[in-house]
Amino acid sequence: MNTVLKIILQRLGLGLLTLLVVSIVIFLAVNALPGDFAQVILGQGATEQATAQIRRDLGLDQPLVMRYFAWLGGMATGDLGTSFAQLNFAQNMGGSGGVTVVEQIAPRFANTMFLAGVTAAIAVPVAVGLGILAALYRNTAFDKAANVATLSSISSPEFFMAYVLILFLAVLNPILPSLSNIYEGMPFGERLTRTLLPALTLTLVVVAHMMRMTRASIINLLASPYIEMARLKGIAPMRIIVRHALPNALAPIINVIALNLAYLITGVVVVEVVFVYPGIGQLFVDSVKIRDIPVVQACCLIFAAAYILLNLTADVMSILSNPRLRHPK
Repeated sequence: MNTVLKIILQRLGLGLLTLLVVSIVIFLAVNALPGDFAQVILGQGATEQATAQIRRDLGLDQPLVMRYFAWLGGMATGDLGTSFAQLNFAQNMGGSGGVTVVEQIAPRFANTMFLAGVTAAIAVPVAVGLGILAALYRNTAFDKAANVATLSSISSPEFFMAYVLILFLAVLNPILPSLSNIYEGMPFGERLTRTLLPALTLTLVVVAHMMRMTRASIINLLASPYIEMARLKGIAPMRIIVRHALPNALAPIINVIALNLAYLITGVVVVEVVFVYPGIGQLFVDSVKIRDIPVVQACCLIFAAAYILLNLTADVMSILSNPRLRHPK
């Protein structure tokens, strides 16, 4: 157990180091974006004095290194700064303060997590079920059709799949709403209905990986001696897969599920923009348009942290489920 704990701590340390490196890349990339927030706010008729005054008020005239360490220190304490756009709006309205980045991101992040949760609740059972059936009826018409359908869905861009679903489920057959304009306090049933279309889009994108990994893992185990013994005893093929093969194939399946869940959080930007879903992806795109640097940096950092955390989770679960990794000697 001490060896397992040591390995987990090493992975966590590497994850924190990776997040630090990624934070440097995020800060440099965001500040290298063309355009300037002061010029975007003031428009084409902005004078140099007005632009310089806004840059001083926002601290954009300070050296890049000082701004990074100030942002890193605030990030370590949970302070991601104040939104430039909201601060400018408050000042125009006669106020002195603005909305913090945390206050602006928190409800959007909750919406994105709700979308990811609905997608996972649909995608994981469908993928595992299709993988089991494809392994049970391998090399049959069902197996080939499932592979063709899932590979076609994953090969298509997210926005294309989104528009196809909008055409068939919202325009030609008005079953679901084409816009996912949810709001705080909306009843759960209505929120779920408005979230189903983007969730189905993400499901079509991520289900192929999980289905094919489930199929490959189970087929690999079906050649094992204990599976052959179960067959000789006359046990039903479905029971052999569910009771004997599937539990031993969980390690790679869990790994690929965790990696696809990471994609659900980081890859929702295009889907949220298409469906006008008020999540963190939509906020990220809107903030890039107006060069709201603190919000863009915070969104990028959340995406990176979620991806690293879920990759670490997949790594740790692979270690815990594999005796050869738990006892490398």
